Parts: sequence; C-alpha cells; structure tokens
Amino acid sequence: MSGSWPLARRSQALAQRGAIFTRIRMFFQEKGYLEVETPFRIPAPAPETQIDAIPSDGWFMQTSPELCMKRLLAAGYPRIFQICRCWRDGERGSRHLSEFTMLEWYRAQADYRVLMDETEELVRAAAGGSGITYRGVQIDLSPPWERITVRDAFLRYAGTTAESALSGGTFDELMVEKVEPMLGMGRPTFIYDYPASCSALARLKSEDPSVAERFELYMGGLEIANAFSELIDPVEQRARFEAEAAERLRQGKPAYPMPEKFLDALSGMPEAAGIALGLDRLVMVLLDAESIDDVVAFTTEEL
Repeated sequence: MSGSWPLARRSQALAQRGAIFTRIRMFFQEKGYLEVETPFRIPAPAPETQIDAIPSDGWFMQTSPELCMKRLLAAGYPRIFQICRCWRDGERGSRHLSEFTMLEWYRAQADYRVLMDETEELVRAAAGGSGITYRGVQIDLSPPWERITVRDAFLRYAGTTAESALSGGTFDELMVEKVEPMLGMGRPTFIYDYPASCSALARLKSEDPSVAERFELYMGGLEIANAFSELIDPVEQRARFEAEAAERLRQGKPAYPMPEKFLDALSGMPEAAGIALGLDRLVMVLLDAESIDDVVAFTTEEL
C-alpha cells in the first residue's frame, strides 16, 4: 500500500470506509430509494468537453452511471441510487484517481434545491456526527450550510464577475485558484447557479436562463459533489451534446458516438434532480486524510 499513512492506519481507514458506506445505504433505504446497478462498459458516454472516457474494445468505461440511471427514471423508478466504479482518463493526483467510487442518486419530482437539503442530511448521516476536522479546519455539519451563487462567489473571492471570467477564458483558472480554496471552510458550502455554458445536462433557470440550476458541494476547499435539476427536453439536450462534441473536436479530443438510446428515453423522463458525489473524496474528508491514496485498498500504481 502507498499513501502518507502507515499500513495500520490505512487498514483502519478501510474499516471506517466500510462503515461510512453502510450508513449511506441505510440512509437511502430509510428514504425509500431503490439501489440499482447499471453496466460499467457502455457504447457512448455523455460528450462533455472536460471529461475523457477510457476506451474498452470499441466501447467505453463509464465516466458516470448518469445516462443509464436517467433511463431508469424514464422507465418509472422514482427514487434510485447507486454506488459504483467510474473511470476518467488522465485524472491522477492527491485528490484524483482515474478509477474511483461514485455515489449517484436521482429523485423524480424534485429540483436542485431539494437535493441541497437531502445532501446535507446524507453527509451528516455518513459522518455519524455533526462535526469533523479536515486539514486543521473544524467543519460544522449542522444545518443550515452556506449557500452562495457563482456570481457572488466570483465577486467576493476573485474580484471579477463570472461573466468576465468566461469571456476572458479565465473562469476555470480563477475557480481553482481563487474561489475553491475559500469554499467549505467552517461549514460546507453549496455554490450554485452556474453559467449555462458550464452545465451541459442541467435545466436552465426559468427566471434567468443565463444560469443553470446546478450546484457543487465543497468541504474544506475540496469539491465533493455536483448536482442539478435535470434537463428533460431531448431536442435541447441533443443540441447541447452536439455543441460539446464540436468543442471536443476543436480541442483535438476524440469524438464520442451520440447516446441515442438515452436521448430517445429522455422524452419520457419526469421532472427530476440528480447528484454525483465522489465517495473516495468524502471518505478522505471525513477521516482527515492527506491523500486520496490513504482511503482506498489499492491505487493503480500498486497494481
């Protein structure tokens, strides 16, 4: 085993990880969610510009179970969750693994604000208490958590508007260097209402279509989850996918097949919200680990 912790501490971390997963499953069972499994290997991932899939004999290892889970929503399953492995090419570091564990859940007849409340409950249940310490910072998990719009966060922490950052091509840079380190300090932070151009699968806000009904959760400066009210218009979704595919080609990245079966099912999908939460990162924060390597059984390098 690698990582910054000695062998005995990592062994203890695996036991604690298992207990966290048990509490998560109990939370969803008590909420009336159905645990589902969907295939890891798929013919077409969502063509998002910033996420690269790993090829597998003409298909791809899933970057997320999102498309299959939304098809289950469309098939009539109103509350579903899944704990599964996902793969993303080129992602490795002290906070990243190219193969990692994701928790995703989807809820019909809900929007992103409902999921904010449910995420607060879920993380407290996973933690088994109302407070933690991460990298020397005490984080109070009792509600309400901080909620701040992307616009307000950029004005407060980056000294510019999100719109100016987007037009100048510095949005991602400022987000990483100026905004993210300030989020989730003292209590977790939901940063929400992302620019529409940063939200390929999210519903736009009816009263302000320049932003999407999307939020991310941060704890101790670390992104833990990404969620949104789901876009269920197949025509608009196809147009967004085509724009993402064109941008991938412009950046010299390979194009992916269009996920036609997902698009076909989308017209039957109810109003819903969904969230993807990185479980390795959540465990890392709850256990106050320095590296993501400390909270998994094996890293790629150890194989």
